[in-house]
Amino acid sequence: MQHRALIIPQISNLTFLPIPKCRLQFVRATINSNHSPREIIGSEFSDTIITRKPRILCLHGFRTSGDIFRTQMKKWPESVLKKLDLFFPDAPFPCNGKSGVEGIFDPPYFEWFQFNKEYKDYENFDECVEYIEECMIKHAPIDGLLGFSQGAILSAALPGLQAKGIALTRVPKIGFLVIISGAKLKNEALAEKAYSLPIRCPSLHFLGVKDFLKPYGIELLKSAENPLVIHHSKGHTIPLLDDEGLETMMKFIDRIQKFVSNNVNEDVVTHNHK
Repeated sequence: MQHRALIIPQISNLTFLPIPKCRLQFVRATINSNHSPREIIGSEFSDTIITRKPRILCLHGFRTSGDIFRTQMKKWPESVLKKLDLFFPDAPFPCNGKSGVEGIFDPPYFEWFQFNKEYKDYENFDECVEYIEECMIKHAPIDGLLGFSQGAILSAALPGLQAKGIALTRVPKIGFLVIISGAKLKNEALAEKAYSLPIRCPSLHFLGVKDFLKPYGIELLKSAENPLVIHHSKGHTIPLLDDEGLETMMKFIDRIQKFVSNNVNEDVVTHNHK
């Protein structure tokens, strides 16, 4: 089964405007209609600074869809969502069986790859990873990944595969992860490659008391360096954020915002010195 082709748009160059250093100014510059505005800020204490929201590719759960995941994410408050640019692609393969969300969400449904009953033998995994790379190029720049269930399992494995040089070789290094109901890959050959190095990028993990994947999510934490964790009382779902969870989420967003701003401005410095 072939995955669907993506059209990759060209990104136009940013124009930088001269800004007096004696006062603070905000100038909007857009890359194109598919990209968020960037703020160019100048002051007497700094040279040109550019800020933008973290851009995140969101990988949905098994046999659902990007549109379904977008709807599920609306459980989070606007105070969180407005700080992020989220992109929700469909997985590359049409649903090959019954979906767990039938009767709750309308089709079509999609899956990232296929597996046997023991979850150890995979089909179309390489094609899936290539498709994700195409999505990252289409929506570039992508700073990090957010995944639920099968999408979370994929998201958690990709930094290690990328570090080994066997996946996502045409895109920048994954900067951070948000893992909701995640776990490790069970395919031994892939797991050895994905987790032989620790997950060093910032990561936020959601663990549900009633989630059947909770033990596997706890095991995944052992492969992450200094992970943040949000515990919730629900099962295998995108949870609402209580006060404690919201506070943890905001701390994580502040951290990834600094990462994005630093990366953007390093690119500006490099551009200005060419």
